[in-house]
Amino acid sequence: MTLKIYNTMTRTLEEFIPGGVKRDKIEDYAPVSIYSCGPTVYSYAHIGNFRTFVFNDFFRRYLEFRGYKLNQSMNITDVDDKTIAGANRDGVTLGEYTGKYTGIFFEDLKSLNIEEVEHYPRATESIDSMIDILEKINSKGLLYEKEGSLYFSISKYGDYGRLSRVDAREIKSGARYDADEYEKDDVRDFALWKASKKDEPSWETPFGSGRPGWHIECSAMIRKIYNSTIDVHTGGVDLIFPHHENEIAQSEAAYGEKFSRYWIHVEHLLVNGSKMSKSAGNFYTLRDLIEKGFSARSIRFLLLTAHYRKQLNFTLDGLKQAEQALERIDNFIVRLNDVKNFSCENNADSVIENFMESFTDTVDADLNISGGIGVFFDFITKLNSLIDENRLSLNDIDSINSTLELADSVFGFIYMDKQELQVDEEMINALVQERNDAKASKNFARADEIRDTLIDMGIVLEDTKDGTRWKIKK
Repeated sequence: MTLKIYNTMTRTLEEFIPGGVKRDKIEDYAPVSIYSCGPTVYSYAHIGNFRTFVFNDFFRRYLEFRGYKLNQSMNITDVDDKTIAGANRDGVTLGEYTGKYTGIFFEDLKSLNIEEVEHYPRATESIDSMIDILEKINSKGLLYEKEGSLYFSISKYGDYGRLSRVDAREIKSGARYDADEYEKDDVRDFALWKASKKDEPSWETPFGSGRPGWHIECSAMIRKIYNSTIDVHTGGVDLIFPHHENEIAQSEAAYGEKFSRYWIHVEHLLVNGSKMSKSAGNFYTLRDLIEKGFSARSIRFLLLTAHYRKQLNFTLDGLKQAEQALERIDNFIVRLNDVKNFSCENNADSVIENFMESFTDTVDADLNISGGIGVFFDFITKLNSLIDENRLSLNDIDSINSTLELADSVFGFIYMDKQELQVDEEMINALVQERNDAKASKNFARADEIRDTLIDMGIVLEDTKDGTRWKIKK
């Protein structure tokens, strides 16, 4: 089994070899260096952003599952055109403004059960590294000044456009971009450092006072943390041009070495088949959806159900279907742990072994988590059949629960709500027994009262021919 990843730079599926030198065993590799483009903290992140962030989390989890060690970063862009405009609009300092939305972002990550990474660099904490890049680019003759701002000369670089496939020959001679974002295929020299302006933060450099352009920030943060070529750079497809293209140009020009070995880009998320926009009424933040009654767990599940290189059509009906799929998992776990007629033989070993092999083979093929979820549901179907036939032993139950925990180390949605809601199982079991006794004595009012109490606690009861089961409400 070999992990292969589609590299945007080469447009091919490549064997994943951290460090560029193949080792005999996964544990022999140095920690995989991953840089994932994070948020610009000027507002609430929307559900399209979180598709990429959930993918980044799955990628991290899967590498851990496969045995790799990790050294991952996610940047916080806390100075750019949008954050400055927002701070000025609200009449607060840049730090106060971005601090608010940085806190909100981390709360949302926690809600979606996204693991912490090793580094969360801030752009405003990396100015020295930006100055170092500027000086190195200047020494190569690729930097020029105009009205106090510094620009990267694409025509002099000569190796521009490899990632995005834009044609650098279409450069508009003498034209420059001061804006952080602009349209694809309109290739112009981009601002590395912007001249100081009224009502904007600024820093002193050997080139004068000013603030960074957006593109140099990521290059500086990567260099500050890793000081060399990184293994993987991830982000949404909307960042391929101009942002990632400009990162490559300025970093490789400055340091004379490959910027990143692999580039992974996540496709767009559509909502109801259209591009998400507030004017279309299909713009959602995570908190919008939770206010509508959907769980963060169902949102995480739905965001993983399409391959990362395919567009995902996000709908409220899709969230309802996600809840149903999760309920199928929950019902299976309840049923598994309620088995009373045990076999003397271990009949689940081969089912578990086949699942683990098929799951790994599937996901190894370009991080196919959607296919891996399908393999997981096939696994549940086979295990339900063994339960129906009373063919599970006590050892089987333990092995299956361990396998579910291992699978969830990748998925992050199987036990997600149980992690969030701490329950007193002894108390709940006592209430369930009291309810059963009340029903047996025809005290239905008391039985209904107990049921309602449990519902208020987030516990749902299910009466079956084998007795009453309970589970956490989703």
